[in-house]
Amino acid sequence: QVRLVESGGGLAQPGGSLRLSCEASGLSLHYYAVGWFRQAPGKEREGISCLSSSAETLFTTESVQGRFTISRDNAKNTVYLQMDSLKPEDTAVYYCATDDGFGGTPVQRMCLEPTYRNNYWGLGTQVTVSS
Repeated sequence: QVRLVESGGGLAQPGGSLRLSCEASGLSLHYYAVGWFRQAPGKEREGISCLSSSAETLFTTESVQGRFTISRDNAKNTVYLQMDSLKPEDTAVYYCATDDGFGGTPVQRMCLEPTYRNNYWGLGTQVTVSS
């Protein structure tokens, strides 16, 4: 069955870097738009960056633009989030997700509306940024 498993979280210092991975199984990732989301305690889940199935279109939220980069390796069924210049406010549980695989998902909406066509979710990985 379909599973998404995030890894790579942990503790980083402000200004440091982490790379998150999301390995998918039970699906062929090239059919799916993908995204990274995060949720801090007491806050709503927010979209960070979303990427179309073909990687032709990209949305990244302003708070992480220039610092975080989403990418995908369909041959490995894996999505990545490279996080650089980390800030304490980046501390959250980070989740990966896919759309429904039907095509045509507007990636900005996918990120801004976490329930919109986001069919599959991982269980998350903790990222803590602290000195």
